[in-house]
Amino acid sequence: MGSQPKAYLDHTFLKSEDARPIRILAEYLEPQRRFKVQNIQDTVVFFGSARIHSREAAQQSLDELTKTHGVSSSREVSEILARGRRAVEWSRYYEEARVLARMLTEWSRGLDTSHHRFVVTSGGGPGIMEAANRGATEGGGKTIGLNISLPNEQGPNPYITDGLHFEFHYFFMRKFWFAYLAKALVIFPGGFGTLDEMFEILTLMQTEKLAKQIQILLYGSEYWDPILSMKPLVEWGAIAEKDVELLTRADTPETAFELLKVHLTKHHLSPPIVQEKKAPGIAKTRERRFVVLPASGNLADRHPALDLSSQDVGARQDVDRHLVVLVLVWRLPPGEAAWVETTEHVDQRDTRDDGLEGAAVGDVNLAAAAR
Repeated sequence: MGSQPKAYLDHTFLKSEDARPIRILAEYLEPQRRFKVQNIQDTVVFFGSARIHSREAAQQSLDELTKTHGVSSSREVSEILARGRRAVEWSRYYEEARVLARMLTEWSRGLDTSHHRFVVTSGGGPGIMEAANRGATEGGGKTIGLNISLPNEQGPNPYITDGLHFEFHYFFMRKFWFAYLAKALVIFPGGFGTLDEMFEILTLMQTEKLAKQIQILLYGSEYWDPILSMKPLVEWGAIAEKDVELLTRADTPETAFELLKVHLTKHHLSPPIVQEKKAPGIAKTRERRFVVLPASGNLADRHPALDLSSQDVGARQDVDRHLVVLVLVWRLPPGEAAWVETTEHVDQRDTRDDGLEGAAVGDVNLAAAAR
């Protein structure tokens, strides 16, 4: 009888359908451990096309095309050379992403902090991702690559810091690490993948699911303005007019850097949430909870604002140092039950989950009448 490996050493099991939850959990725990070892607190993420090359590479490719095809007047050759010239034109975004990443890294390295702050992070591949990692390396800092294993692309670029190259199988776990450490996104010209990542974070900001401010900076008005006109969404009522303000725009590395510096200094230099001060500083998720409370009784005695015998429609008022209450009260017979919906908010004094008796700040909205 052959020896049987322990379950956690059994590769056949670990690669099976039954072990999928373990593989998913591994893509949370293993990056978390390495971020802790590398002392990474938070990030600034650069997104953009993998098809944008450095100016040197793009020019070299165009020179080779010209040498191969000469000055032929055929339509096919003209189109090939036009694509080569466009690649050289597009390469400015590679170079500008590289400059911006270097500027941001040099600034963040000068901060008085015990952790690595605002670390330049990319998807780990070529193009804009490479430019971001390259610029951060040239700025003397650490830089992260969250790579994804794909059938036809993409290998990691050579500028990622040793120990900070991550290889993901699951897109959603890669997205988690993009979102939950990022304090800002810089969106360079890109395609479906770039738009997917941007709208993912944009939705989190619009719905206020994350208890932090993430700046979303669109870089390159010439490219993005024809593609991302939000005006029709506002006119049709699909988004609110204020939602458009979730996007900031820049056209030079210097402008983008100043916008990032102002945002990061104002909102994140001293994080309001204790868990975001750690390494890694994973963002806190807002959530709603439902509990059943007596319509009158000792809770109302302790917190008069929750006295359900009142018919007043109250505004937000401080009940005590742990509880902020938004009260919408109906008259209910004593002893009846009411549903109370609590929404988690940020408390700078504590990190415990919210609740009526908890130490974090909560919004309490009396959402339904007697049952």
